[in-house]
Amino acid sequence: LHRWGTLARLIGRVGFHVVRSAIEVGIGVLRLPRRVPRGAFVRVPLDLRDPHALASLSMITAVIPGTVWSELAADGSSLLIHVYDLADEAAFIAHYKRDYELPLKEIFE
Repeated sequence: LHRWGTLARLIGRVGFHVVRSAIEVGIGVLRLPRRVPRGAFVRVPLDLRDPHALASLSMITAVIPGTVWSELAADGSSLLIHVYDLADEAAFIAHYKRDYELPLKEIFE
């Protein structure tokens, strides 16, 4: 592992996102059927190649309410994620790469 400070910040960020997403999904469920969530599959291009980093990314995705790791491309170049309520695909991809993939890349590669 490299960059222990980055690891600590990532753990804090994931914890914050777990709580925030749980609240957002809960509110979304309470709004049913007045507002139906815009669930969608998103293909996220990946720069990560380290198997430990990819395993960590899968765990992060699994614990964030409203996201499901669906498929890793055979060549590891992209990831298919289902998002519970997707407002902007490009913004989601940018957020996912910046907040999760980039720190893992710094830590493991």
